[in-house]
Amino acid sequence: MNTTEALQRFEETAQYYLLELDHFSIEQLKQQPSEGEWSLGQMFQHLINSALYMQLRNVGQCLAEHEEAFAPIVEKSAQGKEIFEQGSFPPVRVHVPPSPQYTPAQPESKEQLIQGLHTVIGCMREVQPQLEQASMQSTVPHPRFGPLNAQEWFLLIEMHYRHHLLQLDRLKDYIGSIV
Repeated sequence: MNTTEALQRFEETAQYYLLELDHFSIEQLKQQPSEGEWSLGQMFQHLINSALYMQLRNVGQCLAEHEEAFAPIVEKSAQGKEIFEQGSFPPVRVHVPPSPQYTPAQPESKEQLIQGLHTVIGCMREVQPQLEQASMQSTVPHPRFGPLNAQEWFLLIEMHYRHHLLQLDRLKDYIGSIV
């Protein structure tokens, strides 16, 4: 998939998330299925924060070709190669133990989530035209996938948002079961 197609798919997925937000109160968005599991609001926070503060930041580093953007010449991990060949994450649940560094905060309001999604959409639209001129050699390492260039970091955002649709469905079922 090229970046134009990825942007279109990302926007469709983000719009779906925005429509889904209409169905929930802030109280429902904060309900956790169990201790250590994220609420729907935390999932939204994770998507917004990872896009803005990790993935898009790394796109920017690759585009700027700062010295720190050049990773040592290393291949992608096997997992990294697999997700880019398939164009998606495997449909498996990833569970990371709760931690202050990784566990997203509960949202303060629905408006915070709506604004966050709109901010990510705007940033994606802004950066996408710059990707055609991006150097494929300018990379920033991903902790699990190895070195990724600007286009790969961009594609990763779309794949990540699509992957969390499975979690959205699980959390909607949970919220529906307690109403």
